[in-house]
Amino acid sequence: MEQYLTVTALTKYIKAKLEGDKHLFSILLKGEISNFKHHSRGHFYFTLKDENAQISAIMFSRDAQKVLFTPKEGDHVLVSGRMSVYEPSGTYSIQVSTMKPDGIGELYLKYEALKKELEEKGYFEATHKKEIPKFPSKIGVITSPTGAVIQDIINTVTRRYLLAEIHLYPAAVQGPGSSESVRNQILLANQKNEVDVLIVGRGGGSIEDLWGFNEMPTIQAIYDSKIPVITAIGHETDYTISDFVSDLRAPTPTAAAELATPNTEDIVQKIKDAKEQIEYRTHQYFNQRKTELLYLDQRLERLSPEHKLEQLKIDLKRMELDLRKSIVYQLEHKKNKVDTFKNMMKSPDDKIKNYRERHTNLDQKLKHMIEQVAQRKNYQFDLLRSTLNALNPLIIMDKGFALVTKDNQVMTSIEQIDLNDQIQIQFKDGTLGAKVTDKKEK
Repeated sequence: MEQYLTVTALTKYIKAKLEGDKHLFSILLKGEISNFKHHSRGHFYFTLKDENAQISAIMFSRDAQKVLFTPKEGDHVLVSGRMSVYEPSGTYSIQVSTMKPDGIGELYLKYEALKKELEEKGYFEATHKKEIPKFPSKIGVITSPTGAVIQDIINTVTRRYLLAEIHLYPAAVQGPGSSESVRNQILLANQKNEVDVLIVGRGGGSIEDLWGFNEMPTIQAIYDSKIPVITAIGHETDYTISDFVSDLRAPTPTAAAELATPNTEDIVQKIKDAKEQIEYRTHQYFNQRKTELLYLDQRLERLSPEHKLEQLKIDLKRMELDLRKSIVYQLEHKKNKVDTFKNMMKSPDDKIKNYRERHTNLDQKLKHMIEQVAQRKNYQFDLLRSTLNALNPLIIMDKGFALVTKDNQVMTSIEQIDLNDQIQIQFKDGTLGAKVTDKKEK
């Protein structure tokens, strides 16, 4: 009788075979990442593929957190792991335990790790950078003697600054031992101490070609160099760790030569500016001296005996004029005093005559003032009398009016008086007592 297996039994058998095979227990694979997902719990889910096949992969968070880079779609990686079967779906996958970039990616990780380490140690700090001399007399170049770099630098320096000499320190700038070769030439240049600045450079290339400048022999030699170092390594977008350690980084060898030398045109312009400044300051200096000389000449003239004599003559004339004015004033003053004394020494008859004339004048003046006062008082009296007559009730009574009072109070309305009231009626020449017997209102 035929015996049928369940799906579960078959899956368990396959799982036991795959996971129990010693050849599949530890697998090393390389491939391209696709369908990458980073789970919120830290797990990596992705597919590892090549041009002909693909396999599902999972990397649990305990292993994923040890990965030194951030995986993404299209990355080529090297992984290690073991086969695993997921029974509910009957699918198999590789359970990844380690992952690292394939090829260039691994070099990049080394680059970043060393860069971070050196940055923390202070290799890149600005306080370590040395100033590039503005007018170097000798420029050292560490590069390949057969490459285009040295020719570019020679052409640029010759075009810009003929006063500088170029010393070549030939070195291997690519391949095994290149870092040690560059280091040895930097040490040699420092030992000879015959150049003012060093240019370390090479042409462009891949990260593998430039790797010698990311190794410690070259890096440490640049850091320890007593001579300022300009790096010009690779293309404009290429950055090596040596570029961060050097005193100045140039994007190209030509740019390094320009940074190491002054431009002849700029020097000529600076000379012109300096000449103009010297001429201006010289002109200003002589003008200032002329002004001081003129001032001293004027001062000397003021202090000369001739000038003092003239000044004394002017002062003498002024004092002579003041003296004359004072004499004239004194004479007039004394003359007035004499006249006063003469008046005081007149005869008694003259004095009596003067007093009589004065008495007559004063008497006339007094009479005139008395008349004026009397006229003014009479006018004021007439004005007051007219005002008083206008207000005198007796004058009104002459016209037939009388003053009616009751209980010593003046009555001004019939409503204040009742029948049988006793009232008093005051006329111009007397007062009547009366009793009200009749009352009529308007």
